[in-house]
Amino acid sequence: MAVNINTVYLRVLAIANKEQRGYITPQEFNTLANQAQLDIFEQYFYDLNQFLRLPGNDTIHSDPVDMLEEKIEIFDKFNQTVAMSSGGVGDLTNSNANKIYRLGAVYAQTSINGVATIIEAEHLNKNEIRQHLNSPLTSPTVKRPVYIKTTETAIQMFPTSITANVTCNFIAKPLDAYWGYTIINGEALYNPASSINFELHASEETELVLKILSLAGVVIRDPQLYQIAAAEDAKSTQQEKQ
Repeated sequence: MAVNINTVYLRVLAIANKEQRGYITPQEFNTLANQAQLDIFEQYFYDLNQFLRLPGNDTIHSDPVDMLEEKIEIFDKFNQTVAMSSGGVGDLTNSNANKIYRLGAVYAQTSINGVATIIEAEHLNKNEIRQHLNSPLTSPTVKRPVYIKTTETAIQMFPTSITANVTCNFIAKPLDAYWGYTIINGEALYNPASSINFELHASEETELVLKILSLAGVVIRDPQLYQIAAAEDAKSTQQEKQ
């Protein structure tokens, strides 16, 4: 279940305004909210790398690797169509609403003995592809396809005759959250119809509040608010990593 953006917004305002520290506008909140969401999301992968080096435990509900993988699983996208064009060029964004954070396996469909077969393409870097193309032994074929990343959002398949039936797996970035509102009598009132909730795991609600408050402390020039939120965030992070 996603984190409700209005719940986070109300908690942030309640804490920020408790001692008349300053007002956070909806526009400021939306900007800070997405920065906080992205910070939390990207930290998953650093934490996962760290925890994989440590011994785990047999309790799935408290094993840090299992918990992180559950949070990342929300963003796993499988068997996504790659929009292909001539020359084996594939656009990773045309067929997907999500922005790609990390590309996983890339697959090409071919026919082997009259049977449609899905084959995983090998990833090569740009320095390797020329060497492979120039060698008869390693030159790519439809039965042994390879690909390179040409940009963050595009790939090129080899052989370049592959112009259709390419799919991929990837980890998507969270979609931008948005606290939608309607101005009535000069006041911004929550509009659920135009709002977009956070995509993060429901357990991240408190972390989102703390990170947004920390960022808000800079925006409204309140070092005390920043220090309090940052201290609570650090305390929470330390507890999670013990």
